Amino acid sequence: MRQLVRVWVAGAAALVWFGDLSLARAALSSGAEPVISLAGSWRFALDPNDVGVAEGWFNRTLPQRVKLPGSLPAQGIGFDVTVETPWIGSIVDRSWFTAPEFEPYRKPGQVKVPFWLQPEKYYTGPAWYQRQIIVPTTWAGRRVVFRLERPHWETRVWVDDRLIGTNQSLSTPHEYDLGSLTPGPHRLTIRVDNRLVIDVGINSHSVSDHTQGAWNGIVGRIELAATPQVYIQDVQVFPSVADRTARVRVALGNATSQRAEGKISVFVEPGPGVNRPLEAKPVSQDFQTDRNLISTELQIALGETAQTWDEFSPALYRLKVQVRGQAGGAPFEHGRAVTFGLREIATDGTQFVLNGRKIFIRGTLECSIFPKTGHPPVDVASWKKVMRTAKAYGLNSLRFHSHCPPEAAFVAADELGVYLHVECGTWPNTSTTLGDGKPVDQWLYAEADRILQAYVNHPSFLFLLSGNEPGGRNQVAYLRKWVAHYKGADPRRLYSSAAGWPQIPENQFHVAPEPRIQAWGAGLKSRINARPPETLTDYRDYIQARSVPVISHEIGQWCVYPNFAEMHKYTGYLKPRNFEIFRDLLKAHHMADQARAFLLASGKLQVLCYKEDIESALRTPGMGGFQLLDLHDFPGQGTALVGVLDPFWEEKGYVTARQYSRFCGPTVPLARLPKRVFTQAETASIRFDLAHFGPAPLTNVWPVFCVTSDNGQRPLHGHWPACDFPVGYQGQVAHLELSLTNLPAPARYRLRLGLAQDPSGQHLLAENDWDLWVYPTAVASEPSASVHIAEDLTPEALATLESGGSVLLLIPPHRVKNATDRPVRLGFSSIFWNTAWTRRQAPTTLGILCNPNHPALADFPTDSHSNWQWWYLISRAAPMILDPLPPKLRPIVQVIDDWFTARRLGLVFEAKVARGRLLVCSIDLATGLDDNPVARQLRASLLRYMAGPRFRPAIELSPEQVRSLMRPPNPQAKLGARIVRATTAEPGYEAELALDGDPETFWHTAWTGQVPTFPHELVIGLAAPANIGGLVLWPRQDGNPNGWIKDYEIWTSLDGQNWTGPVAQGALPAGHEAKPVHFAQPAQAQFIRLVIRSGHARGPWASLAELELVEASRPAVQK
Repeated sequence: MRQLVRVWVAGAAALVWFGDLSLARAALSSGAEPVISLAGSWRFALDPNDVGVAEGWFNRTLPQRVKLPGSLPAQGIGFDVTVETPWIGSIVDRSWFTAPEFEPYRKPGQVKVPFWLQPEKYYTGPAWYQRQIIVPTTWAGRRVVFRLERPHWETRVWVDDRLIGTNQSLSTPHEYDLGSLTPGPHRLTIRVDNRLVIDVGINSHSVSDHTQGAWNGIVGRIELAATPQVYIQDVQVFPSVADRTARVRVALGNATSQRAEGKISVFVEPGPGVNRPLEAKPVSQDFQTDRNLISTELQIALGETAQTWDEFSPALYRLKVQVRGQAGGAPFEHGRAVTFGLREIATDGTQFVLNGRKIFIRGTLECSIFPKTGHPPVDVASWKKVMRTAKAYGLNSLRFHSHCPPEAAFVAADELGVYLHVECGTWPNTSTTLGDGKPVDQWLYAEADRILQAYVNHPSFLFLLSGNEPGGRNQVAYLRKWVAHYKGADPRRLYSSAAGWPQIPENQFHVAPEPRIQAWGAGLKSRINARPPETLTDYRDYIQARSVPVISHEIGQWCVYPNFAEMHKYTGYLKPRNFEIFRDLLKAHHMADQARAFLLASGKLQVLCYKEDIESALRTPGMGGFQLLDLHDFPGQGTALVGVLDPFWEEKGYVTARQYSRFCGPTVPLARLPKRVFTQAETASIRFDLAHFGPAPLTNVWPVFCVTSDNGQRPLHGHWPACDFPVGYQGQVAHLELSLTNLPAPARYRLRLGLAQDPSGQHLLAENDWDLWVYPTAVASEPSASVHIAEDLTPEALATLESGGSVLLLIPPHRVKNATDRPVRLGFSSIFWNTAWTRRQAPTTLGILCNPNHPALADFPTDSHSNWQWWYLISRAAPMILDPLPPKLRPIVQVIDDWFTARRLGLVFEAKVARGRLLVCSIDLATGLDDNPVARQLRASLLRYMAGPRFRPAIELSPEQVRSLMRPPNPQAKLGARIVRATTAEPGYEAELALDGDPETFWHTAWTGQVPTFPHELVIGLAAPANIGGLVLWPRQDGNPNGWIKDYEIWTSLDGQNWTGPVAQGALPAGHEAKPVHFAQPAQAQFIRLVIRSGHARGPWASLAELELVEASRPAVQK
């Protein structure tokens, strides 16, 4: 028989075997529970046909062996992954199932999927576990409890042939009261079912294959414990910061069916983080009862020296409860210990208040991403690694997206001072809805009850929500009742409906997606892509319209290129087959050697984007906080590489915790800049703001500033008088007007703002920085006599090349040939989330890569990656797809493509053509130069390079190869096409955008105000009659299917009054690819009418990115 271990229990509920996860690890001299661990070898059988219950498998000896705790896939048990594997989770981009480039990865025995990390074996269904237990003679007459720390998912338990019960919790241990068992051997059987037992939403991180996977098994403690027949059922602690007391609610169970009487005693002693003596004295209370459950309350004074708990001083106390007495003449004794912190969370208007002091939530998501084990850790050390890393990067909170972690996470957060946002395991949309009478409605109440009972005393547990982004017609009514119920049941934490929405009156705070840079579907219209860089924007208007705190929902989602160097870390059963696919694609496009450079360059851009997202929230008066998506990578949903850390919470090599925490932390200086690009003739107006959410006010600190150049000089520096700053957002600290006249240009400068202990700025308390660019007021940007500039390979340009001359080919962005399937969509920012899950929302690129020391860029200050000055170039550019050109051709300015397509993209490259030298640029360096000093400077740098001796291209191209990069001249312009009439248009999405030659813009019917229904019409007029053979219709390219045209008709006319047709009609397929429409026979027309009768989306909308006219090659039929 195994050795008995006597422990005091930590945790709020009957989780007695969690002693080693708490402060109460030491055994008491009396009242302890004897525990038997059941870790080891178990008998086992899979039940894929679900016949075990009907056939009474609990009454037979199971045939195989397995180790518990453990999971089946970790032990190589399950079926091979195939094309038919029944995954749990949405697959939005299903091209893997059909696309030719993925055909090698669909072969039996060689299957590799790009959606998420791939298990080596996969099984969903019932699995049976069984072993013999021996009840000691010393347990005779005692109550026996069976506890499973983390099963996945539903468990049923039998002792011998007796069914004990069923448990469907995803969040808490499964506990079974076995009653009194006769000493000696018994057969214990568990059936674990990891199917979608209750549809909580197929993308919920509690169940889906996106992150932890649908594993079957039991991890953590598996134990039997024995308690007296009168026992402590529950202990809850209600601390009061104001009067330094704790109200203790004790629930006793009585299984004797007899009168029980005795005494309850409560003791408190210091735990970790406490550094002052405690004045608390024990209290006790007599009780007597005939009932099987009694609840009573005691109050214990902690004394004036008791310390509060928060992120800076996580002081913990150990509270022990002991009950002694007798029932039916038999004595009993039982003890339990819990940990708690002296803390109170509240709100003050739109701000959170902890222990009377304002706090700002700086959180990141934790989505059950643990590649080495495939499940959340059940040990404290693993969670401490995660939380120490998050705190090192300036964060103070974790949001558990659609799942609840094990006890170990709460213990780690208690001891390190991390605020936890917990959700009840649901993401009820896509496959289910909330409030519509489905099984999840009832389950959600039961699960919330279980979570509160299990983890209620942990001071780190600040927020409870139902789940993530619910769907359902009746979700609001349901969640109003849900939030109201739990607000009344337990006031020790704050409650909200769900992450994302809905915003209901009962919410004590909102988690809202509106206050962030990139909204879902915003594409290139987001401010980071559509507006010049600045640091003024905040969300004060949104916040001022609310009466409770707002946490911005899932800000960021900025991607980085895959880090193939991390692949060796996947030593568990989850393998990065997605990375293997992406690495193969990069190799097939002859760029495998650039993988590391792509990672570092895109990573630097990713950090810029996150910095602006975080600072926008910090500089918003009254903001409650933000939650990043994410500090570390998310391997599912098509592979969302949104972290500056990998899935193991480890650095990738382009930003350190120290660098990141300069702009993300308790105290952050902030600069409000109207722009980042200046000329020497300007004065930079800078406002110094401060977000200070530290442990105490700052007193007698000096605001300081300096401007440094890339060569390390400090041409400008200074300080303001010493100040005091209370806790909270400070608004303006100081103002600075910097004349730039005497600064050398062109150059990049770094503005630094800080708080120091002395005016010299040598002893900094906090510092932050921003890059600025200063350009000459005027620069020579006209070519020398030796350089010819053209927009096409005209006869004159070709003659120059034939004669050995130099040509600068400035291809207008609208002339750059794009792919019809999965077109490139260039933006300044990195990719949002990923292209597979968002239906290729723009941008589909990850910034630029260049060599700053290339002579073509000698007069253009730049890093090797995108920085803010590149916005002024990227916003007027289109990348060239260079795959048809020789593999050795590498652009001077390269664009990093999406890892799903891995194309070689460029904005600037050079080549030998005929006897001459050609430099090709697809950035608009021909127009608007007076108002764009960045474009003006790049043009001057390129021209100076071309006029010098270092312009010696090595790669030879033919004129035909160069022309292959360009689209033919716009036929609409040639024909004088214009919009004559549109039945409807949303402001900002006018019909003229369908003829502007830019597929990134689009016409859209009205969706605000009075929304018109089908049919919708566009009428195009031409300058003169033309022979038209068809059209090409380009759907909107931002990944949003709203308005995609389905049923259509096309009519033609010579006078705009009398119409012939329809000359073509039919139904267009869904998708963003260009849709050619061929007329039955060519038509002579001066007017073309497109009639849209239906769309692929549910609403009454139509949209169109481009309408291209196709001239017929044979004469039209006159009608």
